[in-house]
Amino acid sequence: MPGVWVFPGGAVDPEDAGDEEAAHKACAVRELREEAGIELPPASELVAWSRWITPEPVPVRFDTRFYVTLAPAHSPPRPDGLETTEASWATPSDALERQRAGELDLVFPTIKHLESLLPYSSSDEVLAAARDRVIEPVLPRVVGDGDEQRVLLPGDPGY
Repeated sequence: MPGVWVFPGGAVDPEDAGDEEAAHKACAVRELREEAGIELPPASELVAWSRWITPEPVPVRFDTRFYVTLAPAHSPPRPDGLETTEASWATPSDALERQRAGELDLVFPTIKHLESLLPYSSSDEVLAAARDRVIEPVLPRVVGDGDEQRVLLPGDPGY
């Protein structure tokens, strides 16, 4: 997604060994290292936060998993210069405020994930909540035509 701020991620590669969930976690660790220069210690706990599937009308579809974890202390993100050209830490509220002010371009899934983190006051609270979450795939629906298109999520009226 050129030109927008997103969380590090990518496709599961053959070297991302293990069952489906383990391979996705290995991919998340690898992509975090490659795209943001964050090296997670081997014992890091990655906890599933959500799973999103691209809406059907979109030509290139993804089945994406999002995880939460603690980054090592004093680990500033470093863009790789290829897939990422900028990187920074921001609280969910700061990122959303910068987006509203036109200072940060965010895509719908990133906005929704940041909004889902707003109720928590610490990373530990997020991890505790993630451990109790039931992960159901989110399949947004695009409704309407042309400039009248909008995205609906499960639970939204008209979904």
